[in-house]
Amino acid sequence: MLDKENIKLLRIMKIAIVHDWLVSLSGAERVLFELHNMFPEAPVYTLFHNKKFTSKYLPKAEIRPSFLQRIPGIARTYKYFFFLMPTAIESLDLSNFDLVISSSAVFSKGLVLKPKTRHICYCYSPTRQIWDLHSESQKSNVEGQVLERIAKHFLRLWDRQASDRVDQFVAISNHVADRIKKYYRRDSIVIYPPVILNNEQTTMNKKMLITHCSLPENYYLIVSRLYKHKNIDIAIEAFEKLNLPLVVIGTGPEYKNLRSKIKDRKSKINFLGFIPDEELPYYYQNCRAFIMPQEEDFGITSVEAMSYGKPVLALKKGGATETVVEGVTGEFFDDPIPEALADGMRRLNENYSKYNIDKIKSQSQKFSVERFREEIKRLVYNKYNEALNNHNQL
Repeated sequence: MLDKENIKLLRIMKIAIVHDWLVSLSGAERVLFELHNMFPEAPVYTLFHNKKFTSKYLPKAEIRPSFLQRIPGIARTYKYFFFLMPTAIESLDLSNFDLVISSSAVFSKGLVLKPKTRHICYCYSPTRQIWDLHSESQKSNVEGQVLERIAKHFLRLWDRQASDRVDQFVAISNHVADRIKKYYRRDSIVIYPPVILNNEQTTMNKKMLITHCSLPENYYLIVSRLYKHKNIDIAIEAFEKLNLPLVVIGTGPEYKNLRSKIKDRKSKINFLGFIPDEELPYYYQNCRAFIMPQEEDFGITSVEAMSYGKPVLALKKGGATETVVEGVTGEFFDDPIPEALADGMRRLNENYSKYNIDKIKSQSQKFSVERFREEIKRLVYNKYNEALNNHNQL
């Protein structure tokens, strides 16, 4: 715990927060909200934002966008303006701040700051579109994609150089820390993201609000954005063959395609679409187990499920290997194919009576909001002191 003097110092520091863009809600935005709760006086810089989104989720924050905000419809068409974003992030003026915390998945790491300003980058991943997913996009590219390949080449050059400007990388998992080392050749420390865990009283209150309770008994649950790389299709195929009830919560570009894969009218697979955060506890509380068929950098939803004492079946890759304890809080399957997932289901159900609810809940406590706040504040304090010491030696 920080002492009173350290806490007092944190309050007088001039801190700014930077986030790539603010147009929709995902795990990165939830981390940003917590950073703003910790440092409410810090302005939030961003490339651009949807004003309806920020007025709903960051109503008290001072939002300072880049020049990209002046482009009409930027919140919908931003993918066509990636070539401007390195210049836009470098144009942000943060010269008056002691310390900057960038919440970065793509561009925010590329800030150009004065020597006196310390830069902590909370990194969700080295930019996936130009590093991890590059070989996959190359395979799918057809004629007419030459310009895109050239653009990604120059973005990789910029991204690698931009990473050198960061004073301290913070990775959301050891899995991400390894990729930061591989692509950026930088060391990082790991601070797991904050997960809003089960609060028994809150759960009961939320449950009372639920009016649509016509769900199958002993259902299994997926909560995810519906993108191709999330592997929801393999879960659907496996659950149809097993004839087990599956509830899928979430929306995304694969929604219609995934629904079309259900051929049997008697299928026990239910797509619920978007469910507000305040109602999610009901679904966690009443499911039999949680399914995570995709590789995640961390995997917030699986930890949320564990906070309700629910075992998790997860693909044995990425952040899940750091949050799920095999045989204690759930099981793994090795390959993203329906047969492997089905075998994992067999083991999960065979061991179901052995899972201890209290042990599962205890594992989730390692990723609490309180733990995140303490670790971030300690890092901020240490980096600020480091900057002061360097300044005094000049």
